[in-house]
Amino acid sequence: MTVNMFDISGRIALVTGSSRGIGNAIARGLATAGATVVLNGLDPVRLESAHAKLVEEFGPERIFAKGFDVTDAEATADGVAWVEREIGPLRILVNNAGVQHRVPMLDLDVADWERVLRTNLTSAFLVGREAARHMIPRGEGKIINIASVQTDLARPTIAPYTASKGGIRNLTRAMTAEWAASGLQINAIAPGYIHTEMTQNLVDDEAFNSWILGRTPAHRWGTVEDIIGPALWLASDAANFVNGQVVFIDGGMTTVV
Repeated sequence: MTVNMFDISGRIALVTGSSRGIGNAIARGLATAGATVVLNGLDPVRLESAHAKLVEEFGPERIFAKGFDVTDAEATADGVAWVEREIGPLRILVNNAGVQHRVPMLDLDVADWERVLRTNLTSAFLVGREAARHMIPRGEGKIINIASVQTDLARPTIAPYTASKGGIRNLTRAMTAEWAASGLQINAIAPGYIHTEMTQNLVDDEAFNSWILGRTPAHRWGTVEDIIGPALWLASDAANFVNGQVVFIDGGMTTVV
């Protein structure tokens, strides 16, 4: 083929939770493939630092930052409207914002359960819905929800995270059921155990690290760079007939016992 189906030059992408980690790597990957990227995060210092670094690489005309609370319906509507008004038509949304909370269920406070569900699942509904309000009339758009191996698997002490990521799978399907006929493609990426700043304490735990290496057929932790290719595929025309799918990027963890 003479056309590069993975070229997303000129398309506008919003990546939530992109000040660091997987979200930041996806943002950088989309920018490398030609997109104009809007970063999002709650911590203004961290967001500004991430914005400055990507501006150095890609220039101020292609990298923007908009801090808003993705768990707040009004703030989310205002944030997406700002992107549409100030940057241009939103073509790609990556719902990456998320938190973890490790406590046995018998000791889990309801407020912490609700905070994790609100951040990991409700935010994807809120931002996805606002993006779709603009994408549907144009007849095109890509929404990528970030799931996890905990979409399929469970471990002790992370019940709210597991429930939220299982919910991401069916939210992705629900979005597909309602919006695919309008030209949108909605899919999810399910990373395995990825070595990031947020998981460094797990990498440093000798027993846990040994368990991960033994449990993963690839015999290594994933890197944030491992997520970029699948995200670019789902954001591009190469995935125009892919809808409602969860793509596991886990070194084979979910395929073995």
